[in-house]
Amino acid sequence: MKKIFCAVLVMLGLGLAQQSVAQVQFALGIKGGPNFANLDTKSSPGENYKNRTGFHAGAFALFKFAKIGIQPELLFSKQGSNFQFNSGSGEANFDYINVPIILKLYTVAGINIQAGPQFGFLSGGQLKQTIQGTTTTQAAKDFYKGSDLSLALGLGWDLPFGLTLDARYNLGLSKINDGSNNNDAKNQVFQVSAGFKILKLGK
Repeated sequence: MKKIFCAVLVMLGLGLAQQSVAQVQFALGIKGGPNFANLDTKSSPGENYKNRTGFHAGAFALFKFAKIGIQPELLFSKQGSNFQFNSGSGEANFDYINVPIILKLYTVAGINIQAGPQFGFLSGGQLKQTIQGTTTTQAAKDFYKGSDLSLALGLGWDLPFGLTLDARYNLGLSKINDGSNNNDAKNQVFQVSAGFKILKLGK
């Protein structure tokens, strides 16, 4: 009797596992779109920071379990800020490799709420300043840290035929300046993405 009971439990467990696997959707895709970036900084009087338009592009993977999805991404992102001060103007142009890990809560018709951490790695960029007609350009890595941590919040829509739309705000949590100035800069980026699932497995 015990053997029969154990066998039934094993068969039931296997059946549930197969059903769970069958309900998991896996997808690989590409995405990209514009960035509207700025810096949150304690600027000194006379400094004015303005949005800088850039772009992001890369790939994502989606693991969807019924109403919950986990979506890690790998993105190249151009961000930074334009700024003005009393004696001139400047441009902070940053190149980041960003790795968001997004939790997606699905509601109706593929619409989803998104939240999760984003880990950024400064790969390049320049800091350009123009003072009294003279322009100087220096590497961003000379003034800013090589890593960044943000909180990503947004909304998405998984459309038919593998299309996706996302609107996301990345709120900088860590200071990106290296301590050479007192501005305690943090990244702020609003981005709009369009994507396409090039591989899809499961329902």
